[in-house]
Amino acid sequence: MNYNYRYRLRPSDAHHEQLAWTVDTCRQVYNHFLHRLNRTDDTSAYSEQKLLPGLKKWWNDLKSVHSKVLQKVVQRLYDNLSTLRGRKKNGYRVGRLKWKAPGEYRSFTYSQSGFKLKNTSGRTRLWLSKLGEIPITFHRDLPTDAEIKTVTVKREPTGYWYAILGVETPDNPPAKPEAPKKCVGIDVGILKYAHDTDGTAVESLDLSAERERLERAQRNLSRKQHGSANWEEQRRVVARRYADLKQKRRDFLHKLSNYYAREYDLVAVEDLDAAGLVELPGNSRNRAGAAWGTFLRMLEYKCEREGTHFIAVNPRGTTKECASCGVSTDKPLWVREHSCPACGFEADRDANAAWNILSRGLSDVGVVHSEETPVETALPTGTDSVPAKRVVEAGSPALKREPSGER
Repeated sequence: MNYNYRYRLRPSDAHHEQLAWTVDTCRQVYNHFLHRLNRTDDTSAYSEQKLLPGLKKWWNDLKSVHSKVLQKVVQRLYDNLSTLRGRKKNGYRVGRLKWKAPGEYRSFTYSQSGFKLKNTSGRTRLWLSKLGEIPITFHRDLPTDAEIKTVTVKREPTGYWYAILGVETPDNPPAKPEAPKKCVGIDVGILKYAHDTDGTAVESLDLSAERERLERAQRNLSRKQHGSANWEEQRRVVARRYADLKQKRRDFLHKLSNYYAREYDLVAVEDLDAAGLVELPGNSRNRAGAAWGTFLRMLEYKCEREGTHFIAVNPRGTTKECASCGVSTDKPLWVREHSCPACGFEADRDANAAWNILSRGLSDVGVVHSEETPVETALPTGTDSVPAKRVVEAGSPALKREPSGER
C-alpha cells in the first residue's frame, strides 16, 4: 500500500535560499517546456525528458538540480495537460495551461533516487542530492517495512518548508468481510456534522475563533500598500491564520473518518456533489466550511486501508423518505424531527436519513441480515426510553417497511 507522510523542514538561511532557487529553476523549466508544447506537435513527456541532457549544455543552472527532479517537472506539465483534457471530455469549459509566475510554483519532487533519511548526532535529517542535509521534525515514525519512493519538497504560503514522503509497504490491505456484522449509515449536515445509525451525533467543529483571527488579519492586510515589505509580512500572517483554521478542520476530519473506518465493517454515506452544493444560493459559507467532500474522500481511502466496505448511495430522498415504511414526506429545513403521517414513526430528522442511507448501502452490496448485527433504535419525540416496537434490526428488510408490532 502507498502512504504519504508530511514533515516540517527546518532549513538554515543558506538552505532556504537553495530551496527557493531550486523551486524557481524548476518553474522556469516548466515554462520552457510549456512554450515548446504550445509550438510543437506530437510531443510527449518521454520525448521531452530526453531533451534535458542537451538542455544542460547551454543552461548551466540545470547542472545544480538533480536529474530526477527535472524529469518530474516535465512529467508534471504533461500530467496537468492530461487532467485538462479529461475535464474537457467530461463537458467542462477549459482553457489552456498557463505560464507559471513566481510564487505560483512552490514544489519539486525527487523520485527513486537522490534522497535519504539520516540520523546525525541523534537528530533526523533529510539528505537531498545537490542540496545537502536539512534538519526535519520527524514527529511520526514510518512503518518499519516501508520503502520511500518519492520525496516532495514544498513551500507553503506561510513561508514554511515541508517534505512529503511517499512510502510503499509490502502488505496488501485486509480483505473486506463478505458478511459485514458492524454496519453504519452516516448522514452529514451543518448543525450536526455527522449523525449515524448507532445514535451517535457529532457536533460541527467550532472554528469561530480561528475565523475571527483570520478576518482581522485580512483587514490589516487590506490597509497595507500592495507589494511593500509590510504587505508581504502581513500576507504571511494571513497565510498562517488560514493554515491554523485548515489544520484544525483536517485534524477533526481525520479523527472522525479514522473512527468509522476502524470501528465498522461497512460504512454507508451519501454520494454528495460537494462542489455543486457550495454553488447553491444561501448558506454557502457553512456548506464550504463543512468540507463534506474532504471528509468523504478521507473516509473512502481509510476504509480501503482498513478493509472496510465503503458504500456511497444516491442521496435523493433520504431525508424525506420514512425509514420505517418508505413513504415520502416533504419537510422544510427548519423541521428537525421526522414524523411519518402514514405509520406514525418518529425520529430525529438526521437519524431517519442515516437509516435510509444504511438501508440503501446494504441493498447495493447485497448484504442480508445477520443476527449479530447491532440494532438501531428510534427515540420518539419527548421520551427517554425506547419502546420495543421502535427497535429496528440493522441490515434487515424491516428498515424499509413498518417494524413488527402495533403502532
